[in-house]
Amino acid sequence: MRSSFILPLVLTMASTLATATPVIVPLDAAKTGAPISPFIYGQFIEHLGRCIYGGIWAEMLEDRKFYFPITVDYAPYRDLADTEYPVVGASPWQIIGDPSAVSMVQEGAFVGRHSPRVNAGAGLRQMDLGVVAGLRYDGYVWAKPLDGQARIEVALVWGEGPADRVSTTLTFSGNDYVRQAYALTPAAGNARHAKLELRVSGGDVLLGPPSLMPSDHINGLRRDTLELMKQLNGTIYRWPGGNFVSGYDWRDGIGDRDRRPPRKNPAWTGVEHNDFGTDEFIAFCREIGTEPMIAANTGFGDAYSAAQWVEYCNRGADTIGGGWRVKHGHAQPYAVKYWCVGNEMFGPWQLGFMQMQHYTLKHNLFAESMRAVDPALSLVAVGDLATVNRNHDPEQAKSGKTCSHIMLEQCADHMTFLSEHFYEGRKPWTTEDRVDVAAHVGLLRTAIRNKAEGHRKLQAGLPNLNGRIVPIAMDEWNYWHREYVFGELGCIYELSDGLGTAAGLHEYFRQSDIIHMAHYAQTVNVIGAIKTSRTAAEMETTGLVLQLYRARFGRIPLQVPEAYGDLDVVAALSEDRRTLTVAVVNPTSAPVDLQLAPVGLTPVGTATRWHITGPDPKAHNTPGRPRVVDIVRTETKASALTVPALSCTLFELPLR
Repeated sequence: MRSSFILPLVLTMASTLATATPVIVPLDAAKTGAPISPFIYGQFIEHLGRCIYGGIWAEMLEDRKFYFPITVDYAPYRDLADTEYPVVGASPWQIIGDPSAVSMVQEGAFVGRHSPRVNAGAGLRQMDLGVVAGLRYDGYVWAKPLDGQARIEVALVWGEGPADRVSTTLTFSGNDYVRQAYALTPAAGNARHAKLELRVSGGDVLLGPPSLMPSDHINGLRRDTLELMKQLNGTIYRWPGGNFVSGYDWRDGIGDRDRRPPRKNPAWTGVEHNDFGTDEFIAFCREIGTEPMIAANTGFGDAYSAAQWVEYCNRGADTIGGGWRVKHGHAQPYAVKYWCVGNEMFGPWQLGFMQMQHYTLKHNLFAESMRAVDPALSLVAVGDLATVNRNHDPEQAKSGKTCSHIMLEQCADHMTFLSEHFYEGRKPWTTEDRVDVAAHVGLLRTAIRNKAEGHRKLQAGLPNLNGRIVPIAMDEWNYWHREYVFGELGCIYELSDGLGTAAGLHEYFRQSDIIHMAHYAQTVNVIGAIKTSRTAAEMETTGLVLQLYRARFGRIPLQVPEAYGDLDVVAALSEDRRTLTVAVVNPTSAPVDLQLAPVGLTPVGTATRWHITGPDPKAHNTPGRPRVVDIVRTETKASALTVPALSCTLFELPLR
């Protein structure tokens, strides 16, 4: 974490707007655009870094299923090893006592390739856990006594003194694995260096998966993260990837959670525990009130498996997949309507990458197989408007056509939406003391506009579409830059990033006729709108912007001139046309007065102003500390609308 919470910044542009001269905004009730789709406010979560494990999911233990062999050489951290949230690349379990008393055994392993055999007098510990004083921590241990009887002392340790621990002893008997639960409440807390110890005090054992969660979790989900995600109010969530999905077997993530196999994350670093699978994702979506969208594996996956996944989610017990779901305790189908057919298959970084002339065949096969199970599916096809893969795809290079162009020509009848992705950020990806705020704010807006205009031109010239417009699903978009503070890809988002996110939303409103879906990527920690420590969660500046617009901005966009210098101004009516909303991004160092010039609109009463700002463009929030950037609500007159400096501001005006 940075030693200085707020860094000074010198603005590199001069303000071209003065508060003495109001900015006049003409608004005509008759000049409206296509309604803004609620799915513009989507989110994306991927099995990457601390997005799910360490962010959304409440399990505190790393590698609880012992994917990595436990050895004498305790050196668990590989990537980001010198940071607060390093990436596990070897066993995070340290041997207590005689190293020769712990060995990895394949025969009779509980799950995966092996289980640790721990002889009496020895044990294991995991460090770097965060606990809160007075909060109960619930867990369990699976163990198989090798001599018919065994005892394991479970201790939660938060300091070096004899009083800095709380423990209980679990007794195991029989000749098979038994699960024993425990509950421990620390009297004090250390947000970084608490330990869980498992000491075998009698009888040798084979260990199965242990678990440790704070008692306030909600069906395995972190309560603090969940509360912020409900405030974020994303309308649709894309899962499980991302690059991850191209190596993911969805069958690994169903059934008894403890029996699901641990895997190496196929695309990123660390271990995939498979604790968070299809059933947990659907339960998560229902808990926060969002629409689920699942990405199928068109990388190393096959069409049969994708169709069977649709069965699991949407069909009854008379199908193989649906029968598995019922067997696992979920009698009613999940009715997942929205599915991505793959992810970024145009890129050689993607598992299972192939040339476009082959991938179009694969896409169509997947789409036909999935719709044979459920004809009502809405399918998002892989697209990319920018890339002609000249180095890895000779046929594509010869044609000069982008992925989106080829997909629209060959697969348009097998898609509902076409995907586009983009990320923008500071180059190089390091902290800068000087930044042109207005230019940075405009990065997302420009990228979105280029995508929309490029598709209008491309699709209008394709004879096979016969005038049809295939809407765009911008199912990954965000800033991506800077050093990683919150684990893998966990960069901080400052006020300038929040203002840029607001400008990006403004552009989506302008392009509402062709962009029908967008998923801010990602959601927690990994380039996320929410960041978590081990014991706290907090909304980023970008998350506050998404939260505000989702709650307050209208659905029917009004045409607004764009000639306002560095200001970005949009307006919309509520669905019932009884409220006018006007939003302004002001990246300058001076406040601005607005004067509305409405036609066919009559504001009445008091206006409400919601704004997000901070002491400087680098201001940001940190989990566990008071907010520096927040949403502020004030009442104002419709005739006196002031936009603070360095802010995104949203006005609500009731209409007669």
